[in-house]
Amino acid sequence: MVALMPSSRPPHPSHSTQTPSRTGRPRSVEAHAAILEATRAALVELGWSKLTMSDVASRARVAKTTLYRRWANKSELVVDAVAVLFDELRLPDRGSLTADIQGVVLQFAALLDRPEAKTALMAVVAESTRDEALRERIRSAIVDRQKRLVLLGRERAQARGELPYEEDPAQAARNADLIFDVIAGAVVHRALVSAEPVDGDWAHTFSLLLVNGLTAGPAAATSPQT
Repeated sequence: MVALMPSSRPPHPSHSTQTPSRTGRPRSVEAHAAILEATRAALVELGWSKLTMSDVASRARVAKTTLYRRWANKSELVVDAVAVLFDELRLPDRGSLTADIQGVVLQFAALLDRPEAKTALMAVVAESTRDEALRERIRSAIVDRQKRLVLLGRERAQARGELPYEEDPAQAARNADLIFDVIAGAVVHRALVSAEPVDGDWAHTFSLLLVNGLTAGPAAATSPQT
């Protein structure tokens, strides 16, 4: 193979000498991601009570003022750091409403089992009982963004003929809120409050109960779907 040696002659004036533009994410986006990652790492290592903005800044290799320009306090920072994890939740089409619910329940439970999510969620919810602004941030950064899963699941179920179409948009929105509250509330209580396993059996039985209702009776609780 013949190696081409670079010329020592200066470039012709007509040739561009501009440095190619940098590819990838802008520095501000990279710094933002690094801060959130450092926050999650600090939560695992230090826990909620010992985590400080200074520690996060040091881990992310940014100035502490950078953090305070974006987040007023560590509660807001932790909410955003955990919200990224919730954005990883997906709802692949498993062929039926029951199977779709079961799948997202198991995903949600696995997320809550992660040390950073478990530590952060319990802490910021407790803090939000005294802080309306923080409660609103939790609602907008986590709750409202994850309602997309309910809307997607409902659309699929309607297309399959498993659920009726709703003519009143306001009622449809209220129903979506209720479905989200039931699923999220049950899984959070089971996983974090009762500290009981959210396994395939539980997720399947819960999904059947949600789809069929209390009046369907125990006959609907068949063996878990694979």
